[in-house]
Amino acid sequence: MKEGGFEERRREAWDDYERLVASVEKGKPEAGVNELPRRFRELCSDLALASHRMYRGQMVGRLNELVIRGYKLLYRSRRKGAESFVRFLVADFPAAVRREWRLFWLCSAMFWVPFFAMMAMAWVDLDWVQAILGPQGMAGLEAMYGGEEEQIAHLREEFGSNFMMFGHYIQNNVSIDFRIFAGGIVACLGTIFFLVYNGLAIGASAGYVTYACNPESFWTFVAGHSSFELIGMVIAGVAGMRLGLAVLKPGRMTRGKAIGAAAKKSLPLILGAAGMTVLAAFIEGFWSAQRLPADLKYGVGIAFWVLHVGYFLMLGRGAREA
Repeated sequence: MKEGGFEERRREAWDDYERLVASVEKGKPEAGVNELPRRFRELCSDLALASHRMYRGQMVGRLNELVIRGYKLLYRSRRKGAESFVRFLVADFPAAVRREWRLFWLCSAMFWVPFFAMMAMAWVDLDWVQAILGPQGMAGLEAMYGGEEEQIAHLREEFGSNFMMFGHYIQNNVSIDFRIFAGGIVACLGTIFFLVYNGLAIGASAGYVTYACNPESFWTFVAGHSSFELIGMVIAGVAGMRLGLAVLKPGRMTRGKAIGAAAKKSLPLILGAAGMTVLAAFIEGFWSAQRLPADLKYGVGIAFWVLHVGYFLMLGRGAREA
């Protein structure tokens, strides 16, 4: 095909493509913008053909410019990194938790019911607590929470610095969340086991310290980071349960595809839970063990719990979620 005939035949398509690109660049996409990827591929083919046939530079230059403009629109990151992070933080994550509200309350029950039941057992029958913690666990709690000075001295002796405590708590807390999440692949059984077990273990520890040690030493230590750590643990359970339900009820998809779809759906949940765990470790390492007034620590802890309730109830609502 001669150059004139080629240009005459394709000019209308190029003009339509340029109009669509200009509308997107102005932030006012016109009707038919969904056709832009297909038109971009056609334009790339036209550019390659025009270059191969050595058509005049003016035509090739225009096609090259249009390809560059289209490439910038189609292959650039949809949101910059900081914007994407903020969007996830203030909208995507809380909205994802609310979408799974049934699983959230189920996982909350699997953790909090054993927690409070085991706390109560410290006064009803201490043998239950001993069965969970063992003599060594109880002795360790007495050594750490026998008094405020014992607690701080124990932490300083074991870890040496706030940063080392921070690193230890990240490793410990993330490993717990990962086990809770990954356990869901075993038809939800692993997630259920780890949630219930952690509820029993943490409840037994809290009950025993309150019953036999210095309660203020313990509660002032956990108050600041408890909301981040425990809610994050429950959300990791939600992600694990979603994964397990895909194994149990794949629907019309193959089990492998159902697991892949569930993993994609669970991604914002586990990422958010991991972020909460890191924040919990930061507070635990740099705030919780500091010598500060008890009322201040309790106040900060209560404020964090209230903020979490407001965060998950209010943020992320709007047209996008609907």
